[in-house]
Amino acid sequence: MTQNETRHRRRGLLRPLTVLASVALALSACGAPSAAPPSQGGTAGAGGGDSAKVILGVGGQTLLTYLPTTLAQELGYYKEAGLNVEIQDLQGGSKALTAMVGGSTNVTSGYYEHTIQMQAKNQPIKAFVDMGRSSGLALLVAPKNEGKIKSIADLKGKNVGVTAPGSSTDMFVKFLLAKNGMQPTDASVSAIGAGSSAVAAMEQNQVDAAVMLEPDISVLTKRIGHDPVILEDVRTEEGLKEVFDTDSWPSASLYAKTDWLEQNKDTAGKLAKAIKRTLEFIDSHSGEEIAAKMPEKFAGGDKEQYAKVIEDLKKTLSKDGQFTQDGVKAVLKTQQVANPEVGNKDIKLEDTYTNEFVK
Repeated sequence: MTQNETRHRRRGLLRPLTVLASVALALSACGAPSAAPPSQGGTAGAGGGDSAKVILGVGGQTLLTYLPTTLAQELGYYKEAGLNVEIQDLQGGSKALTAMVGGSTNVTSGYYEHTIQMQAKNQPIKAFVDMGRSSGLALLVAPKNEGKIKSIADLKGKNVGVTAPGSSTDMFVKFLLAKNGMQPTDASVSAIGAGSSAVAAMEQNQVDAAVMLEPDISVLTKRIGHDPVILEDVRTEEGLKEVFDTDSWPSASLYAKTDWLEQNKDTAGKLAKAIKRTLEFIDSHSGEEIAAKMPEKFAGGDKEQYAKVIEDLKKTLSKDGQFTQDGVKAVLKTQQVANPEVGNKDIKLEDTYTNEFVK
């Protein structure tokens, strides 16, 4: 076995050991809309007050990286903070962002990188709670190409599956290509969605490789009967350090229009504290205890396996809800390399996030 093969197989063994046999959760990583759409309907106001109404859009509610958003509601933390939170599952980060920009929601539970993308479009969005320390992504080789694709360089001319063009998964591919001295066009990308469609695309060899998240990786592993070959994996601190040269890469967060935050500081503070309290609950409880608090349908009929996946997830979540300077710089670097709409534009990171509400 060559050094590369050993390295990649080793990475395959670094994946969470949980094999998710029957949990089928819908996943989606997210891209930003090209421009602000028209309003998609009226929304309730979300001014600061003991009964403040907040419409919170989630970019895929069953996606494990967004678990704190739902768990806070199940634990009653929003209500205890004096909030009336309506969660809308918009089943995709770009849809959730579009709804918020258009005025249909007040706050989005989505990836922090959107705030950078939107600043590049002169649309001020600010994140105010960091839920995830890692994007949770891994680049896997399709079964048909095991032994053929051994490095990023071998992706030249290949078709890589992503959740959707312009998504975080797409940005990951483009970043890795650039980091290895390649052009963004050296590999093509195809939308394979997430959940069962992503697993099927890999299992049936519809793509040569794919960027995937949990629980899809565990489902695929079960289906093919062995650990898949993984070229890059940022689900671990080791992987984050190797790929992004950082210990933190902010992903799932709560963000809102900057002017909304300015006008609703009391409400934003209550939301932030409810999520921070939830993160502390996650850190101090087992996966089994957390799974017991989540909606039954999220477990896909196998709560034991769901609990094990949550236990693995805990390692990628923030403990205090705060962004780090190294983390946001790492996300900006990814966008500068992978996203031509950001490129060399003068991005003021201090305008894309704040820790004032979680201190």
